[in-house]
Amino acid sequence: MIDQITDYINGREIDNVGAEASRQIFEKFIVDTKGYDKSEVLVDVPLTVQFKGEDYHSAIDLILLVKDRPFMAVTCVAGSIGSYEREILAAARLVNDDLIPFAVTTDARDAIVLDTRTGQIVSKGLKTIPSRQEAEKKLAEIETVQLDPAKRNGEMIIYRSFNLEKVNK
Repeated sequence: MIDQITDYINGREIDNVGAEASRQIFEKFIVDTKGYDKSEVLVDVPLTVQFKGEDYHSAIDLILLVKDRPFMAVTCVAGSIGSYEREILAAARLVNDDLIPFAVTTDARDAIVLDTRTGQIVSKGLKTIPSRQEAEKKLAEIETVQLDPAKRNGEMIIYRSFNLEKVNK
């Protein structure tokens, strides 16, 4: 029998499997330490990609909003955080019409923050995750950008390839 836990953000009962423990720790961290309101944290945001004419359904662990604008897409993992950089970058590029400015991979002990436009590492470590106040300042300086339509199919293939364990849950 799988243990059930209550999600810190939305209060729903969920299975305590995989990286769920990491996600719960990170959710508490961004609210209690970094100052985000629970209403600014979206949990299990659906993402559907197409591959060879078929839909593959998945979800992004967390999206942090600032003034109702997506600021950061987050994947919480149980393994090596470096192994998930490309997956969360693709997700942050695909989930909305505009790119989500930052993508994060974390195990709740460490983190890698990436610039979604360039794919470059911006910073490493949980301490480098922008606070809510810092995020508001950063977001005010960032212009919205859309993914080049010619790159969309490639990003969908990358996302699906790196996300196979979550596909069609």
